[in-house]
Amino acid sequence: MRIACSLGSLLSVEEVLHCSKSISNSKIDSIWIPETWGMENFSTMSAVASNTESQKIGSSIINIYSRSPSTIAMGAATVDILSKGRLILGLGTSSMPIVEDFHGYKFSNPVQRMKEYVEIIRLALSKKQMNYSGKIFQLNNFTLLIEPKRKSIPIYLAAINEKMVNLTWEIADGVIFYLRPLEELKETITKMQSKKRIDVACQIITCVSEDSENAILRAKKTLAFYVSVGDIYREFLSKNGFQNETKNIFEEFKNSGFKSNHELVTDKMLNSLCIAGNPNESKKQLQKFKDSGIDLPIIQFNPIGDTKKSFSLLKKTFLEN
Repeated sequence: MRIACSLGSLLSVEEVLHCSKSISNSKIDSIWIPETWGMENFSTMSAVASNTESQKIGSSIINIYSRSPSTIAMGAATVDILSKGRLILGLGTSSMPIVEDFHGYKFSNPVQRMKEYVEIIRLALSKKQMNYSGKIFQLNNFTLLIEPKRKSIPIYLAAINEKMVNLTWEIADGVIFYLRPLEELKETITKMQSKKRIDVACQIITCVSEDSENAILRAKKTLAFYVSVGDIYREFLSKNGFQNETKNIFEEFKNSGFKSNHELVTDKMLNSLCIAGNPNESKKQLQKFKDSGIDLPIIQFNPIGDTKKSFSLLKKTFLEN
């Protein structure tokens, strides 16, 4: 099975480049670069592309509020040229706090907005002069000045709730899932793939250490962070089997921040959402996600201790069989 790696937002630019270089000769399918409020995505992907030769380079994710669709099309075309046709364009809506507090835009009409973004980006990459009239965007006489490497770049959408999942299967080449309980993940994949087959990727919080307890602690802290600050993940998990856990984690976060709320992540919750343990345990846990119907598991690297040593262990665990 294909396997991918996400080099997370907690890494420095230097660490991202080191890690990507170290797996450039491995069997890894793709390297995914996040964008939150740290590294800028297109420039980082370009740097990673220069460090690698065969791996696809994915954005996970570029949000559709911080750039215009034309600007995203320009960035995608540029990175695809620099990477010699290896880009996967991952798009998502991000979240209301990031969009409104960090970027100053109104978080409105996410599904319609995504639909129009994908339409505009594909039209722009086709190199035809574009006159577009949508419910949100009105564009006149836009044509890319550069010649794209490919006139059809794969577009994957990050999808959580049902409306975005349905839109993804209607218009996208692939989906990027995140923080979906295993049983729910199996049901959703089976249901949606029976309608139309697209590439199903799922990013998995992954912590590997020779000391299992250290790996579990790190994973619980990462998971508690997303439950605490990510309204959309907290609400989704609450509706899908983890109502008590999400409530307790969030209440403790409001009382004392991140000091101890990870202690309220149950083993059931951890095992359904993350990979955490020593190398042998981690490989076995990955199999559970493969069995859910995922086409492309994306290992989200969460360093434990020294970043380079931690990544070396992760690489040995998953990429050096």
